[in-house]
Amino acid sequence: MNFNFDVIVIGAGHAGCEAAHAAATLGAATLLITLDMNKIAQMSCNPAIGGIAKGQIVREIDALGGMTAIVTDRSSIQFRMLNRSKGPAVWSPRSQCDRAVFSSQWRKILENTPNLSIWQDEANSIVIDKNGAAAGVVTNLGAQFNAKTVVLTAGTFLNGLMHVGKTTWKGGRVAEPAATKLTPQLTELGVRSMRMKTGTPVRIDARSVDFNLTSPQPGDENPSKFSFIPWEVSSLKQRPCFTVNTNTETHRVLRDGLPLSPLYNGQIQSIGPRYCPSIETKIVTFADKESHQLHLEPEGETTNEFYLNGFSSSLPLDVQIKALQTIPALANVQIYRPGYAIEYDFFDPTQLHHSLESKVIPNLYFAGQVNGTTGYEEAAGQGLIAGINAARKTQQLQPFVLQRDQAYIGVLIDDLVIKGVDEPYRMFTSRAEHRILLRQDDADMRLTPLGMQINLASTTRADLLNSKKLQIDNLIDFMKNYSVNPVDVNPLLQSLESSPLSQSQKLYDLLLRPNLSITNLASSIPQLQVQLENLENDRRREIIEATEIIVKYSGYISREKDNAEKLKRLEYVSLSPDFDYASLTSLSTEARQKLQRIKPATIGAASRIPGVSPADINILLLLLGR
Repeated sequence: MNFNFDVIVIGAGHAGCEAAHAAATLGAATLLITLDMNKIAQMSCNPAIGGIAKGQIVREIDALGGMTAIVTDRSSIQFRMLNRSKGPAVWSPRSQCDRAVFSSQWRKILENTPNLSIWQDEANSIVIDKNGAAAGVVTNLGAQFNAKTVVLTAGTFLNGLMHVGKTTWKGGRVAEPAATKLTPQLTELGVRSMRMKTGTPVRIDARSVDFNLTSPQPGDENPSKFSFIPWEVSSLKQRPCFTVNTNTETHRVLRDGLPLSPLYNGQIQSIGPRYCPSIETKIVTFADKESHQLHLEPEGETTNEFYLNGFSSSLPLDVQIKALQTIPALANVQIYRPGYAIEYDFFDPTQLHHSLESKVIPNLYFAGQVNGTTGYEEAAGQGLIAGINAARKTQQLQPFVLQRDQAYIGVLIDDLVIKGVDEPYRMFTSRAEHRILLRQDDADMRLTPLGMQINLASTTRADLLNSKKLQIDNLIDFMKNYSVNPVDVNPLLQSLESSPLSQSQKLYDLLLRPNLSITNLASSIPQLQVQLENLENDRRREIIEATEIIVKYSGYISREKDNAEKLKRLEYVSLSPDFDYASLTSLSTEARQKLQRIKPATIGAASRIPGVSPADINILLLLLGR
């Protein structure tokens, strides 16, 4: 039995799994400590990965050599590309997953990762050496494991306290114990801790739902996937989600129950998520709305358990059931368990370096919800970076840090470290000022070379990337050199209500028209169709889509790079203390409120205020004539 390691990771949630896998893959002898090996990578809330901006993070994790995308593809039961009606900068992949398969696939990967061991136990304290640095972990069973670095990814388990009405109990998740001993030690050593709150909805038995009164929400007709490795695909049966709506009677029941809500009777004092509110918060904040849409999401390929997305609640059990019964499709509802709220400790992320190493306790790294974030994807992205840097420090290598113009993960960590949090942090495309450069389709182009440099991305990934680049370049070269005959394409142009050609034009220039695509042009140009048929069959759609985005948005991409440089130069532009932010209706409501209250002295300071988005900063720069 080995008790000496290079890296110890505490917690096997989404952050811990990525951290442990990355550290071990980089050659560090790694130990993953978890309370329950049967709950590895548990999807504590909704059984889905991705979504707006979150999907981009997962693609970035994959491009660097992480595993969340692969696990998602193996466990997917529905895939949707969100925001297709908008520009590619905000296209976001989302996958409904089989919760049990997701967890079992992660466990299979971890148990077969070289250099990685697993220990089932609770971490009671961090071993601190004579220099004040982290040097190991002591567990509840009395075992001491020594290490050069430690990564803390305890999620919601630190002094977790759950609420259903007046009923409260300690735990990190339902039916799982809380971790109570780490926070006191860390705060005594100077790490600032605070409390946050999150929640999860009721789980419903599908046999009690009248699906004839719901609206089906199927996945994409030709579903894509997350990983850039083409053969990582789901073998599971695809399942639809369903939507229902609350009504005025639902809201009446919920309002009557508000005095019993821990959120409104003073029982819960901690900070909750602004962007994922409970159903009781929705009816208070949006009192004029007569209904809210809810989503019934299957928890797996064959299970009858459904997650009711949009109905997060900590109201008493009887109030939750009574409110659900007012929805026609749920009139005879039977539930597996009610929704509940959970309060837990987190630590001030401004006490971290961009490597996620603590400024207070050297060799100790923090990742995931312990840094004040919410979401599997945000946690996994942090875990990957923390694991990489924990391993690199044991090898006397420089920290690996992603910049804001390189990755959403870079934006996430920079926001945490520089701005801190005053509410659970969730990633949005609006937080990334360079989002046209950080698309989900080109994450491998941006980051796989970096993953290769640090030896995390495999040679297989390198070969796939080089092949993809070559095929894209060849397709672009063909379009730049091929002249289109008006006779060939004018019927197509007329059918699309696009101006016909009066003379030959290069295919590349013709593709710049907004209503034309490579695919529909190929239907009229046999030579282009031949080019497409020569592409790799299992990546053909991916290569066509990437090529089309590069061609159509080349001007926007170039301009965004210029804007990025301007923002860097103007970071310290002064702001008048008399600036009347409340009158600037072009700013978001949250930005107006916080800018008016804080009165930042500079644009740089304003950009670091939580809730002030890059779009808000651009508006201020415009008003200043910059």
